[in-house]
Amino acid sequence: MTLPTRKIIHVDCDCFYAAVEVRDDTSLRGRPVAVGGDPHRRGVIATCNYPARHFGVHSAMASSQALRLCPDLIIVPPNFDKYRKVSAQIHEIFKRYTALIEPLSLDEAYLDVSQSEQFENSATRIAEAIRKEVRQNIGITVSAGVAPNKFLAKVASDWRKPDGLFVITPAQVDDFVAALPVKKISGVGRVTAEKMASLNLHTCGDLQGLSRLELAQTFGSFGERLYHLARGDDSRPVQTGRRRKSVSVERTYDKDQPTLKEWLRELDTLLEKLKERFAKLDENYLISGLTAKVKYQDFVSLSCDTAGTDLDRTHFEGLLEQLWERRPGPARLLGIGARLRDMKAPQQPDLFPEEWDKALRSQRGKL
Repeated sequence: MTLPTRKIIHVDCDCFYAAVEVRDDTSLRGRPVAVGGDPHRRGVIATCNYPARHFGVHSAMASSQALRLCPDLIIVPPNFDKYRKVSAQIHEIFKRYTALIEPLSLDEAYLDVSQSEQFENSATRIAEAIRKEVRQNIGITVSAGVAPNKFLAKVASDWRKPDGLFVITPAQVDDFVAALPVKKISGVGRVTAEKMASLNLHTCGDLQGLSRLELAQTFGSFGERLYHLARGDDSRPVQTGRRRKSVSVERTYDKDQPTLKEWLRELDTLLEKLKERFAKLDENYLISGLTAKVKYQDFVSLSCDTAGTDLDRTHFEGLLEQLWERRPGPARLLGIGARLRDMKAPQQPDLFPEEWDKALRSQRGKL
C-alpha cells in the first residue's frame, strides 16, 4: 500500500537574535552585528548577521576573536525574554495554517500542512504566506523549505538562505538526493565527513551504492539511518508534544587537547554554548543533573555525571577532573550537558512546589 505524500515545511529564522536586535535599533541596520558575551570575559558569539559573517564571524566563536576579524563588530548582549516573546508571536502565525507544529528551538520549527485547507492545500503557497506575514508583522525574515519529509524540508530551508524559499517535490526527490553532498545529512560532522571522503563517498548517490550491511560495518549504528536518508526516506512524524530530557554541547577538535589544563580552558566556550541552548528552551525545564564526556585518540569515550541544579562552572570542572583521573590523555572531543526535569510533564505532585518554583527562578537568573 502506498502511503499518502506528506507536505512538510521547515521554517528557520534568519540570524534570529541579531535580526531582532537590528529590528529594534535602527542604528544597527547595515552594520556588522552579533549577539553574544563580553569579549573581555571570555564571551562567545551566539549568532551574527550576514554583514558580520562576511568577515568570517560565526556562532560559537570567541567574542574576542570575532572582534579581531571584524573590529567594527557591534556585540549586543542576549535578551532571551525578548526572543521568546518574538518566537511566540511567530508560532501564532504558524497556528493559522496548521496545528501540527514541532518547535526545534526559538528560531525554527517543522509544520505538517498535509491536511491544511489553506491555499487549496498548496504547501508552497502556505510557506510563502508565512514568510510574508512574519516579514510584515514581526519585522524579520525567515527561510522555508518544503518537501515530503522532515529531512528534506530542513535541507531545503537552508538552500536559499537568507530570506528564501526552496521546494522539493516528490518527483524531484530521487535526482535531488542523488546529488546531495553527504555533509548535508544531519549527524554527518567533520570527522564522519572526512571518513566518507577517504572512502570516496561524497554524495548521497555514492552512499546509495553501499548495502545496509556495508553501511553498518563502516559507520556502526548510524549506518541504518544513512541507508534511508541517502535515499531521501524519512518517516519521522511532526511531533507536536516533543519535550526534551537533556541538553548538551560537544566539540571535536582539529588538534587534540593534551592536558587537563587545556580541557578546562575549553570549558569556557562549551559552557557559554550550553547556557545559550538552555536559555533557548521554554521556562518549564528544571536542571536535575550534569554530565561531562570525553573521547580519546583511540575513539574510546568516557562520561560521568553528578547531581546539580545550575550550570555552575565548578561542577563541570569537577567532572572533567574526574574523567582525567580515570584516564589522563589527549582528548579529541569534549562535551558537557544537563539532564532536564520537564515541569509540564505528568508527574507526582511536589511535596514542596514553592521550593521548585524558587529553584526554577534561581536557575534562570544565573544565566
